[in-house]
Parts: sequence; C-alpha cells; structure tokens
Amino acid sequence: MSSPINPLMGVSGAIHAGVGSASALGAGKAAENAPFSDLLTSAVGEVNHLQEQASAAVTGLMTGAGVDVHTAMIATEKASMAFELALAVRNKAVQAYQQVMGMQF
Repeated sequence: MSSPINPLMGVSGAIHAGVGSASALGAGKAAENAPFSDLLTSAVGEVNHLQEQASAAVTGLMTGAGVDVHTAMIATEKASMAFELALAVRNKAVQAYQQVMGMQF
C-alpha cells in the first residue's frame, strides 16, 4: 500500500508510516506544535542517519560482512530519496524567502 508523504512528519516517519496509522496521526499532531526550525533540524538529522545506514550497508556489501545486494540497494535508495526531498524543501524555502524579500511595502 502506498502512503502519501506528510510534510509535517519526519522523512523516515513518512516513509515508514502507513495511511491512517496511529503513529502517522501522532507524529502529525506533535509536528503541528513544533517550531519550524526544530522540524528542519530533525529532518536533516534523519537524512544524515539514512545516509550513514546506506554507507554502512555498502561497506558491509563490499567487505562481505553478510549484507546482501538488496539491503544495500534499498538503503541507498532511501538515503537518495530523503536527500532529494530535503533538497526540494530547501529550494522551496529559498524561493519563498526571495519572493518575500522582493515585495514592496
């Protein structure tokens, strides 16, 4: 079942949460009360964590430490998708900032 990514949830929470699940609803409510800077800090931390997991999986695959190809590929794709999402959010935030700065009062 495919679940939509909720921008108020963390990156890994959005990936692992199911539609209508209690964890998705609880994370969404908690995120509504959190400051935007905390949400960004949390999201960047989760992207970093996914990147570290992918790096460890690839290293384990290359050294023969019992990591199979599928696990390494899934970990690298999760890290790639999380980074692309973070980059898109950053680009939209910069674009919004530039629009606000260009307004005349």
